[in-house]
Amino acid sequence: QVQLVESGGGLVQAGGSLRLSCTASGRTFRSYAMGWFRQAPGKEREFVAAMSWTGGTTDYADSVKGRFTISRDNAANTVYLQMNSLKPEDTAVYYCAANPSTSVFISDYKYWGQGTQVTVSS
Repeated sequence: QVQLVESGGGLVQAGGSLRLSCTASGRTFRSYAMGWFRQAPGKEREFVAAMSWTGGTTDYADSVKGRFTISRDNAANTVYLQMNSLKPEDTAVYYCAANPSTSVFISDYKYWGQGTQVTVSS
């Protein structure tokens, strides 16, 4: 069982930055690949970024490549999402999720956090 808690969301102007954190409970965190997803109002949840349990493999949605960076600190049981050059279309609730292997598919992820709101004003 893995419990995930996101933090770091908030209101930021376009062009600004935010760093989201997701802290996991349980000793098995380091054995899980981690993903970030987001859901905007009226839209389906979509993949943002993922990282393997070693940190050696990453994947990003085309819409965030070059602007967002996923990283993890296994000693701290935490995964991060650094978001730069934010745009109004990045406004969404951001969720972290854990899965035994790296995946871009929502259905593959077994454990989910409660989400944190990110709002980007124009």
